[in-house]
Amino acid sequence: MYLEGVKSPHPNMATAPSGATQQFVPVKEIRNGVIVLKDGGYRGVLICSSINFGLKSADEQRAITLGFQNFLNTIDFSVQIVVNSRKMDLRPYLALLEEKAPGQKTELMRIQLREYIEFVRSFTDHANIMTKSFYIVVPYAPRVSAARAVGFLRKGNASAQSAAAESSFEEDRAQLEQRLMLIASSLSGTGVRAVPLGTEEVIELMYRSFNPGELENPIRLDN
Repeated sequence: MYLEGVKSPHPNMATAPSGATQQFVPVKEIRNGVIVLKDGGYRGVLICSSINFGLKSADEQRAITLGFQNFLNTIDFSVQIVVNSRKMDLRPYLALLEEKAPGQKTELMRIQLREYIEFVRSFTDHANIMTKSFYIVVPYAPRVSAARAVGFLRKGNASAQSAAAESSFEEDRAQLEQRLMLIASSLSGTGVRAVPLGTEEVIELMYRSFNPGELENPIRLDN
């Protein structure tokens, strides 16, 4: 799936003219959860859970610190840690509460629910409630072997070239997935869960990244 052909997750939203922003985006396509860059490099994305370090005991903090140190010593390639902060949109939550208000069994419960809705609405009007998402971007640079190069240079059989390209992609994706699993396994020692994003989740993440003004539902880890 090519980035130029990816539509907004929200069909009712207006999209920018084709070519207006694509030239600044170094992404060629998003395929099987893998970001393929225009320079041929691959990127995989892990979404990570968070832990409240300040609420841990001294022993737990030391264990987490040692676990993170072991994580850094385990990997022999660079990674990018991304923290995405956004204002939380509570309007869908308030709308859901308002729908449930008439169905409350007693008048007291209806009054309490209305007061709660007004409290949340008033609080959010005076304070920015932020939500943070944590990601690790893992790179991989495909290596073109001599056999692959010969396959790509063949001009007499288009189907053979397509098969060779597909085989090459799957081999490189397997290498990238090994890196993703290594990082997820290493982070588990710190109490952090890391899960690879799928194709649709990567598309949504990139759409939100390049459209910061849009209010989106956050990507969450499955229970």
